[in-house]
Amino acid sequence: MHDKFVDEALVQTTGAVVGVVKGKVAVAARSTAKSRRRRMAKRQFEKRFKRIVGLVGALYALAVVLSPDRVAKAEAPIERMVALPAPRQWKPAASILQRKPGEFTKSGARPWLPQVAQVTPQASLTRWHRVYLFANKYKVSADLAAKIHDVAIQQSIEPDLGFRLVKAESEFKSKAVSSVGAIGLTQLMLGTAQDIEPNITRESLLDPETNLRIGFKYLRALIRENKGNLSLALLVYNRGPVAVQLALNHGRDPGNGYDVAVTRGYRGRGTLD
Repeated sequence: MHDKFVDEALVQTTGAVVGVVKGKVAVAARSTAKSRRRRMAKRQFEKRFKRIVGLVGALYALAVVLSPDRVAKAEAPIERMVALPAPRQWKPAASILQRKPGEFTKSGARPWLPQVAQVTPQASLTRWHRVYLFANKYKVSADLAAKIHDVAIQQSIEPDLGFRLVKAESEFKSKAVSSVGAIGLTQLMLGTAQDIEPNITRESLLDPETNLRIGFKYLRALIRENKGNLSLALLVYNRGPVAVQLALNHGRDPGNGYDVAVTRGYRGRGTLD
C-alpha cells in the first residue's frame, strides 16, 4: 500500500516537472521566434533604407548633371594651372630624398608644388557628385572619399590616381602598418615623411589628412623628378629610389607589376598641372 502511494506521488511529481519543462521550452521557443522575426525585420529595413539612400543620391546626381546652373554659385572659383616648362635632364631617383628639409615646398615663379591647386571639373560635375561617385566605386565612406579627393587636388594630384594609390597601398585603412613599418593610408616610411616635413611623427602619420597630404606631395615630387614618367614614379614610390636606380644601372627593368596594377584602365597624366 505504501509503495503504491509512493509510485503515484512519483508519477504526479514527474508529470508536474515535465509540464513545467514543456512550458519553459514553449516560452523559449516563442521568444526565439520573436527575436528571429525582429532580426529579419531589421535586416529588411536596412536593405530598404540603403536602396532609398542610393536612389536619392542617384536622383540628386542626375539633377545636378541636367541642371548645372543650380549649383554653379556654390562652386569655388576654379583655375587651371599652367603647364610646366620642359624638365631638366633626368636625375637619379635617390636624389629626391637627399634634398634639404623644406626644399620640396619652395615656391618660385612657377611653383611645382603649390599650396592650393584646383582642377577644372569634368563637364558639370560638382565636387559633391565626384566624391559620391568615388565613394560608391571604392565602397568607402563619403567622409574618407572627400578627404582623399580634396587633398589630392590640393597637392595637384588627379583624384582618380589618388584613390588608386590609396587602394593599392592600404585598402583605405587609415591605421594600416606594414611589416617593414610603412604607415597609414599611403603607406609612408617615417624617414621618407620626415624628408618632406621634418617635424612629422609616427603618430601624426596615422591621421588620414596628414598622411594623404605627405603621400600625395611625395608622389607629385616623384612624377616631376622622373620627367612625368608616371610608371617610374610609382615604382620609386613602391620599391624605393635605391632599388629602382640599382635596377636601371644594371640595365634591368625595375618593374614589379605595381605600376601596372595602379594604372590599369587609367588614362590620366597623374598631375593637374
